[in-house]
Amino acid sequence: MKNFLKNFFDIKFWKFILVGIINTLVGNGLQFILYNFTPLNLLESTGVFIASALGYIIGSIVSYFLNKYFTFKNSEKGWRPIVRFAVNIAVCWVIAYVIAIPLTAFICTSMSLSLFGMSVADTSANLSMLVGSVLFVICNYTGQRFFAFKEK
Repeated sequence: MKNFLKNFFDIKFWKFILVGIINTLVGNGLQFILYNFTPLNLLESTGVFIASALGYIIGSIVSYFLNKYFTFKNSEKGWRPIVRFAVNIAVCWVIAYVIAIPLTAFICTSMSLSLFGMSVADTSANLSMLVGSVLFVICNYTGQRFFAFKEK
């Protein structure tokens, strides 16, 4: 178990974290801007799905190139790594937001939680994007390392 943890949290993990910071600034920044400063906030949960999907698509393009060439130094050519990467991103996004949106909606509604002068629905939507991001990162690192860009 000790060797597994040592190998799992090696230099690739820290590079992934650095790329993730860049990716988060791009993807989540776009996601929050789209939800809060466009009519998507009128759609509540649907708006969260749309804003997060668009943010993750743009952020994922940035992530693909940085992780492929910088983090995992993957030299595989062709469509296979792109398809594996896309499948990984899609699965992680669905897992993260299928959990985050109803969970935060339940908590915010049951507690009548409202932050920073926002409505309960907007508080829930914004918190679900944060919770979804955390769940996504955990799932995504594992998927990219051991599926999308796995070493041969």
